Amino acid sequence: SSQVRPFLPQWLTQPKLVQKLNKNNLVPITEVPGIHPRLLKKLQTNGIESFFPVQAEVIPAILQSASSGFLMGPGGFRPRDFCISAPTGSGKTLSFVVPIVQVLLDRVVCQVRALVVLPTKELAHQVSKVFNVYTDGTGLKVVSITGQKPFAKEQEMLVQKKVTGYCSLADIIVATPGRLTDHINETPGFSLTQLRFLIVDEADRMIDDMHQDCLNQIVKAAFQAADDSGSNMPFQRTKPGPLTAASSRFPQVPLQKLLFSATLTQDPEKLQQLNLFQPRLFTSLCSENKSLGDEGETEPSTDKKFTLPEGLSQFYVPCDLNSKPLLLLHFMLKMKFTRVLCFTNSREASHRLFLLVQAFGGVTVAEFSSRLTSKERQRTMKQFEQGKIQLLISTDATARGIDVKGVNYIINYDTPQFIRAYIHRVGRTARAGKAGVAFSFVLRIQERKFLQMLDDAGIQDIMKHPVKGNSLKPFLQQYEEALHKLERTVK
Repeated sequence: SSQVRPFLPQWLTQPKLVQKLNKNNLVPITEVPGIHPRLLKKLQTNGIESFFPVQAEVIPAILQSASSGFLMGPGGFRPRDFCISAPTGSGKTLSFVVPIVQVLLDRVVCQVRALVVLPTKELAHQVSKVFNVYTDGTGLKVVSITGQKPFAKEQEMLVQKKVTGYCSLADIIVATPGRLTDHINETPGFSLTQLRFLIVDEADRMIDDMHQDCLNQIVKAAFQAADDSGSNMPFQRTKPGPLTAASSRFPQVPLQKLLFSATLTQDPEKLQQLNLFQPRLFTSLCSENKSLGDEGETEPSTDKKFTLPEGLSQFYVPCDLNSKPLLLLHFMLKMKFTRVLCFTNSREASHRLFLLVQAFGGVTVAEFSSRLTSKERQRTMKQFEQGKIQLLISTDATARGIDVKGVNYIINYDTPQFIRAYIHRVGRTARAGKAGVAFSFVLRIQERKFLQMLDDAGIQDIMKHPVKGNSLKPFLQQYEEALHKLERTVK
């Protein structure tokens, strides 16, 4: 074939396959080797009796990579970096929280040993909540720096100045990129030279959003020579290089990167930027390839690049532009959908649709966008989870990665332009093994392209769900009145 095939490194082509999440392959927590009794007890107190496949694979692997204590890799060698590609809602957070808390249980001095970087405040808030549950009573300190508190306040939470120099007040930091970079550059005594774990969640987005520079800065800070503030450490790190007699004289705290994402990039150049060390890929993407070539050899598998939750049913509704709002009202008022998360492609579209549904009446609706403060977003989220809001209208950016409890339906009011956006949207429902339904409103002119996009990603189980024009007629008059009402308010 004339097509140039990208050369993929071996670790990408031979991943450790994790079974897809379903009811039958949960692993009882007592059967996963190496977990500290203290943490087992914590898990049980929190109602966790079994792990998802991803957790059951990744937790022991991380523990194994720190089996000689966190100051050294196993056998004195540098531990390998991990990439974990698993669908949203498969329990990624616990798969790094549990092992990290366990590895740090016997630390003596408080230093920043684990850093989790996440793209949004909401995600960071969620992850630090989980960390707090599992570090409770251990003496380990978790600090979250996301810009929700004033900069000086965060500085006080991170470091303390003593006569002997600065000392760290955090063992584990959960941060968003912008704020973290500010602290690396502007907070005296803030040191990452003892960093043992760097966790990047939603890694593909972090690379795409040009936070690449943030990642470079972290690594630079991690390998910085200790300054002269008297905190001269016996464990002085050098940039990893070939193993020589000189480099193996002093034990070094290895820096291990753990990347998590539902849509891990396959782009070798992007992965190159992350500078991973002998990475291991864990993925729950199984290529079920049935097409055999003439000679009976299998084609290179392009299907099943993405995994969707097991309990998800997908439909699409062919429509035209003017009928979209009516369709939404039809689903909400006639079909009586509840707990619906509805996606548009822009902040403006979200806002307009919100005002429109509000003006129409009969549906408890809220918007979830970057126009709101994070306090307001948390409040909205809570009301949605309690069932006080039936319809939550959002953009991709805001809802990415957040764990919304109890979404029954996803409605793609605007068709997502990229497959990743589609995967992340519909992955907000049917989480952790539950059932969920996704409807996409597709304009007739987009239909072919939309189905092709899904087909290319190996998603073939989407069904057409036409809604007849007659079903929408009852809403028409009241809808036009709502429109007029809106035009007046907007003016």
